[in-house]
Amino acid sequence: MKKTVLLVVISSFLIKSYAGEGMWLPLFLKSLNEAEMQELGMKLSAEDIYSVNRGSLKDAIVHFGGFCTSELISPDGLMLTNHHCGYGQIQSHSSLTNNYLKDGFWAKTRQDELRNEGLTATMINEIVDVTIQALEGVTDKMNLKERQAQIDKNLEAIKNSLIRADHQDIAIRPFFHGNQYFAFLTTTYRDVRLVGAPPESIGKFGADTDNWVWPRHTGDFSLFRIYAGPDNMPADPADENIPYKPKHFLPISLDGVDTDDFTMVFGFPGRTQEYLPSQALEEIVSDLNPTKINIREKALNILDKYMRKDEATRIKYASKFARIANYWKKWIGESQGLVKSKAIDKKKQFEKEFTDLLPKNSSYRHILPEFDQLYKERAPYAIVRDNYNEIAGRNIELMRLVGISVRLASTFENNGAEAYEGYKSRVLGFLENFYKDYDPAIDQEIFAALTDHYAQNVSDRYVPSELKSLGSHVPKNYSMLAEDIYGATSMTSREKMMAMLEGSPEEVIARIKADPAYKLGAEWKAIYDKEVQEPYNAINHKMDSLQRIYMAALMETFPERRFYPDANSTLRVTYGQVKGYQPTDAVNYSPVTYLDGVIEKYKPGDYEFDVDAKLLELYHKKDYGDYVDKKNGKLPVCFIGTNHTTGGNSGSPAIDAYGNLIGLNFDRAWEGTMSDLNYDPTICRNIMVDVRYILFVVDKYAGAGHLIDEMKLVRPKIRLKKKPKIQRAGRETNKLGEQPRKR
Repeated sequence: MKKTVLLVVISSFLIKSYAGEGMWLPLFLKSLNEAEMQELGMKLSAEDIYSVNRGSLKDAIVHFGGFCTSELISPDGLMLTNHHCGYGQIQSHSSLTNNYLKDGFWAKTRQDELRNEGLTATMINEIVDVTIQALEGVTDKMNLKERQAQIDKNLEAIKNSLIRADHQDIAIRPFFHGNQYFAFLTTTYRDVRLVGAPPESIGKFGADTDNWVWPRHTGDFSLFRIYAGPDNMPADPADENIPYKPKHFLPISLDGVDTDDFTMVFGFPGRTQEYLPSQALEEIVSDLNPTKINIREKALNILDKYMRKDEATRIKYASKFARIANYWKKWIGESQGLVKSKAIDKKKQFEKEFTDLLPKNSSYRHILPEFDQLYKERAPYAIVRDNYNEIAGRNIELMRLVGISVRLASTFENNGAEAYEGYKSRVLGFLENFYKDYDPAIDQEIFAALTDHYAQNVSDRYVPSELKSLGSHVPKNYSMLAEDIYGATSMTSREKMMAMLEGSPEEVIARIKADPAYKLGAEWKAIYDKEVQEPYNAINHKMDSLQRIYMAALMETFPERRFYPDANSTLRVTYGQVKGYQPTDAVNYSPVTYLDGVIEKYKPGDYEFDVDAKLLELYHKKDYGDYVDKKNGKLPVCFIGTNHTTGGNSGSPAIDAYGNLIGLNFDRAWEGTMSDLNYDPTICRNIMVDVRYILFVVDKYAGAGHLIDEMKLVRPKIRLKKKPKIQRAGRETNKLGEQPRKR
């Protein structure tokens, strides 16, 4: 299919998908989504959401650190994101003396706001379709390598041709598996400071037990501020920097939500794979997810044991534990959801429809049989790959240090002393932070458990000789090996590691290569690279090329369908409604939870479900201020909707029909976590903190009403005859206004 035809197809889908399904590029909302969004209740226009000519909602949406979303909520650069998105920063400022994880943090003045080295805030200035330029000179006769070389050449030319200011960057991303390309002009601010965070008993209430599930009662939020130079442009962190003045910030609605209310989530979703063939889902359910789940469960059990014994260890490992546990539980729910929704059967039915519509002489008839063959060829390598990456790449921290050491040696040997010194300087910076949160005794126990697992579950062909030599899989043998290696290596000690890196490149590399941990890890990596990654990549490249052709074939074969691009960490809009759901027979979930549920879950002294005295006092007094739900006298905590979200949407604003902030996206319901692969409108729900709970915690609980004073609070659902007073901790204000005007 010629690319000119493809562009027409992509831009002309007219029929509706499920309300809530899809992650849409904001520049196409006018042609693809505006009418449907307004049918669902939206009062805005597409221009109000995305505009390059004036301030719009997009100018309040921020890519937080490159891994989460945040939003601007004041004219002075105040940003709201999730507690778990800011968790690493909160932890880095915490100690036994100032335990901000346990006690929370609230800057009383702007001078008290805490800097965060390396944390960035990126905003989108403009999105440009560059498909024609990106695919210029690309032909069907090219192999994958030739095709990519031509595209890379074109992308470099596009970057050079786009006019940009000195403070702007340009990123070009493929869409629809390389059938379309868009350029994103961005501005990144480098001075981002921590303003406020609730204690874990609020921001992480329910912890791992409640993670990915509904009903939820977590106040998962934190506050940061962007600082800029005197010209409002990005600047390196400095005392003289001033709060950033945004083009637009989100007003905050106090009206709350009702069932079927319109909701829009605006943010940077990370990765979805909605158009994979059925063979891919079978592999995920049968092989890949069970492998990763089993490995992480072993590591988590060991971490949990040590964290429960000692508060200092809990602080040190809190962020790591949360990161490991997050996807462990997600994969469990994903697999269960794929089975429950019969996703594989649905894919096969869709593939049959696709095949039946193809002419008998169609060149596309080869696609599905070829997928079947390629997935069979890749399967054994895929399982070993996940074993290696989870064990050596993620969960044994010593092996991460070995990986860095291997790269340091190869950098010198392949690129010389100058490249070596450049990489070494980055390594030294990483190590300073690494050892702050590292306990070799814990890592040693994880090493013993996971090397045993690897040797038991992977063919001897892929096992390093030192593990093979242990013979039968007796846990004691692996414990003894771990004791030998951790007792002899220099890499588990900051002082010894830094000493090992002193001297000439030749001296450093010689010492590194003599280290016992290096010897094991380097052999392990060499086996993996040659015997697993190399054949895996060769097959995977063929699959990627076939997936691109399949995507084009689907859009050509189903011209009446409206396809949305997979998430790739670029700015997207998803929209839906506030709705409950029925996860199992005779169980119906309401869409809103309240503070009453926090108290019902309360377990004194339990690290997941403890509630501190101040929150208990406010609850018993029913001292909710103007944040109460006036329909029932309760304080709302969380709500759910049909918005299609994924990782990266953490911290995304939930926006109402008028463009106001009503909540903060932070999770998905467990039954619907398979929405990265298969969106099912009956059970896929995103979970949001109600903004009224956030305001209540900031104001009534923390006494930080000065932050509320920065915000614009509105009531869009009703016009008030006079402005009511909000009762705050020790102050009154007249901040509530009438329904906001459309921008």
